[in-house]
Amino acid sequence: MILGVSGPYACGKGEVVTFLEERSFRAYSLSDVIRKELANRGVEESRERMIETGNSIRAAEGPGALARCLLPKLLGDRNYVVDSIRHPAEVEVLREAGERFQLIWVDADEAVRFERIRERGRPGDPETIDELRSLEGRELSSGDPFAQQLLAVRSLADEALDNNGGIEELHEAIQALLKKSLYFERPGWDEYFMSIACVVALRSNCVKRKVAAVITLDRRIISTGYNGTPRGVRNCNEGGCPRCNSFAPGGTDLGDCLCSHAEENAITQAAYHGVSVRGATLYTTLCPCLMCTKMIINSGIVEVVYNADYPVGEVSLRLLQEAGIKSRQVQVAV
Repeated sequence: MILGVSGPYACGKGEVVTFLEERSFRAYSLSDVIRKELANRGVEESRERMIETGNSIRAAEGPGALARCLLPKLLGDRNYVVDSIRHPAEVEVLREAGERFQLIWVDADEAVRFERIRERGRPGDPETIDELRSLEGRELSSGDPFAQQLLAVRSLADEALDNNGGIEELHEAIQALLKKSLYFERPGWDEYFMSIACVVALRSNCVKRKVAAVITLDRRIISTGYNGTPRGVRNCNEGGCPRCNSFAPGGTDLGDCLCSHAEENAITQAAYHGVSVRGATLYTTLCPCLMCTKMIINSGIVEVVYNADYPVGEVSLRLLQEAGIKSRQVQVAV
């Protein structure tokens, strides 16, 4: 999951982030982009400079610029917490991560927050309630579309944490929110195996098209193959296949092509290593040609799942149907 954290001054956002970090969430802050810009300018960091620089970055690169810099880092293999969200456009950018993202608004009464400010005694903190209100007034809303808009961010929150109590109460509230917000997604078997086939295709040495096939049995991969010249022969991308390297028109001079097809290689690799493909399913990134279809039928494969259509694939699909072999298309992004 990706949890965004926002809220007013001294509400306890940092404690929420620390709690999540201790539970293996990777923490990012949109303020880090601003700090990097200040460092590049050789300017000392202060709250006023952070606000001004953040506003200038939004004005120059768009209101969601700070979040846009972070989005590529939010991979699908772990949990994240993102701090310093202060503009609604940043929320919308982070929502591009899908249902994994949820925004948490942390809040506490003004008197409670001011007392915490006095207790921590940080340099530059407001020393009176009026100073706190003045500082927050510039952050809560503004006529400048690139300035901080915390009230607009609050209206987009998925969950709210009341932090008027003690640390233990806050931790309990976060723990309850984690259980409620847990988002877990796994690809189905078809998407899983077809995605692997798409990765296998990257090994192809054919200069015209990269194709791969994965053969599975009982949801276990037993063989893979990709198109290219035969074993021990110069690779296609090194000039090994004159037909491919002359970039012959599609569908012409196929008899002169020296490249083996992905399905062909997957089946022959299984035979080479003494692995039976009888009763197996073949996943291929391209609907099989007629030659490979005949090999599929005779090898005992019982199902073919393909990603992209083949220009002359209708004959292959009719032949598979006549032979009693299931075929279906499952498209995944390549």
